Amino acid sequence: MNYLQDLYNFIPSVVVAVGGLITLLIVSFQEKSRGSASIYWTTIISLAAALGLSIQDLFEPGGTVFSEMASYGGYAAFGQVVILFATLFCLFVSREYLEEIEHDFGEVYSLVLFATVGMLSLASANDLVMIFIGLETMSLSLYVLAGLIREEKVGSEASLKYFLLGAFSTGFLLYGMALLYGAAGTTNLVEIGQQTDGGVLFWAGAGLLLVGFFFKISAVPFHMWTPDVYQGTPTTITAYFATASKSATFVALIFVLSRVFPQETIPQWSEVIRVIAILTMILGNLVALVQDNVKRMLAYSSIAHAGYLMVGLAAGTPEGYSAVMYYLLAYTLMNVGAFGVVAYYEMQHGFQYNEIENYAGLGFERPIFGVMLSIFLFSLAGIPPFVGFIGKYQVFAAAINADLVGLAIVGVLASAASVYYYLRVMVYLYMRESDEPAALRKPGFLITASLVILAALTIYFGIAPGGVTDLLNGFYSSGSLALLGN
Repeated sequence: MNYLQDLYNFIPSVVVAVGGLITLLIVSFQEKSRGSASIYWTTIISLAAALGLSIQDLFEPGGTVFSEMASYGGYAAFGQVVILFATLFCLFVSREYLEEIEHDFGEVYSLVLFATVGMLSLASANDLVMIFIGLETMSLSLYVLAGLIREEKVGSEASLKYFLLGAFSTGFLLYGMALLYGAAGTTNLVEIGQQTDGGVLFWAGAGLLLVGFFFKISAVPFHMWTPDVYQGTPTTITAYFATASKSATFVALIFVLSRVFPQETIPQWSEVIRVIAILTMILGNLVALVQDNVKRMLAYSSIAHAGYLMVGLAAGTPEGYSAVMYYLLAYTLMNVGAFGVVAYYEMQHGFQYNEIENYAGLGFERPIFGVMLSIFLFSLAGIPPFVGFIGKYQVFAAAINADLVGLAIVGVLASAASVYYYLRVMVYLYMRESDEPAALRKPGFLITASLVILAALTIYFGIAPGGVTDLLNGFYSSGSLALLGN
């Protein structure tokens, strides 16, 4: 009976896993899996059902399942909501795009569902074993998705680089877990924090574990795979990589930092996070400044945003963790939207239609898409009144309240520098004329409606962030984060 209760509390992941198995069966029995409406809508229904259940979990008392290997409620539930929301909207904008590039295979949706199961497990992990299972379930599916367009050189290169560097980072992660187990005699995150003596074995394991996480979140100097993988992966799948997988990894990283490390060790590990955050913000923005390929620019932008998120982690406070969670929501809204518009432009002229010169005059061809891309780019730059401004404000405020004023200043300056490359895209959209004007065909209802919703939410949460902020702050004060061992 306890296991039945555990399954009930873990129901969003169960629903998505069942959906993945059903789509896999449909693929197996259908002679033609391309363009299958049954596969697509099975995927959408399972994700929507899981999203509804996760939203319900937000307002339920938190706890643990499966012998305290995973948690539910609180930050875990919020992380799952962000992951499922990102996945759902990535698939909304994917249908027409994948059909246009002739890669709408049924297996794609099965792989997305299985990757999402790994992400949901990762975002609720309370044990090193659960972290490893979630991370590998997610990563193995993403390796395949990265090479979906295998007839293109950049597609094969993306998959190979992602696999090799991902496997390399997993080695660091697993070795770190082994050392932590040797130091504490347990794999439970809370128990490690309670039983560690802070010796050399513990810090060696913790360091290797963090290196593994830094690879997954594209932190400098472990970011090398990101631009090539993002460029070679189908654009809507790239949006999935950049949002859902990054959100899951950051939620797991919050749990590791808050549960494994005793309170008195915050100054030691916070200093490491600060250095990595500064390098990530500076390098991500500087290299993005010189990119002429829009997808590569967004890839380096995502590296810079990982740096902003790490500013909140460096604070080592409940305020900082809540700010990171809010930023993950903000980042999901504006990044899925930006990649969605890029995918729409790409549908007209092929997979490689991503040079910034190609965008000349496109803002007037389909005005609504030009306006929406401008909204998402303004938000990514951190300009009010969009959600990106609130997200950056919260992480920088948390750093200042934790006496990390210098780190916050670097973050603000790096964010100011990013305005150049975001506005450069809009200059081409509206202030440059194309030698060969592109005739953009009418978009489908699903992609248009999805992007309009994302643009509306980007504005809404920038104007009225209070509800989400109060919810996140309440997770800690109400005791739903009592799992935090410190």
